[in-house]
Amino acid sequence: MAEWAFITNHGLTLAAIAKSPRTTAREIGDAAGITERAAHKIIKDLEDAGYVTKTKVGRMNHYRIHPDVPLKDDVTDAAVGELLVMLGWRWRRRRAPQSTTAGDGSSAAGAGSG
Repeated sequence: MAEWAFITNHGLTLAAIAKSPRTTAREIGDAAGITERAAHKIIKDLEDAGYVTKTKVGRMNHYRIHPDVPLKDDVTDAAVGELLVMLGWRWRRRRAPQSTTAGDGSSAAGAGSG
């Protein structure tokens, strides 16, 4: 009898990224049970589909998951964040900090615009 799994390698890779967004492709592959080469390919697929954004920081990559992107599934209208929550991910929405000091000029919401 052939082995099978409920979650695909793409799902396992995404879950590994969610667990450790500042890790290497080799470590992501190890966590997902796939080769580093396969992890690179799947990460590229996830980027192309809009599920993650990869940012180079020095020699490391940092990954950001976009939890509101719908799953590639004709059966459900769930978003990827909902799947990751079921797998134990804590969905942390980025919010602009509440400033208690008037006029300090800092705002996460306005960063990068203007």
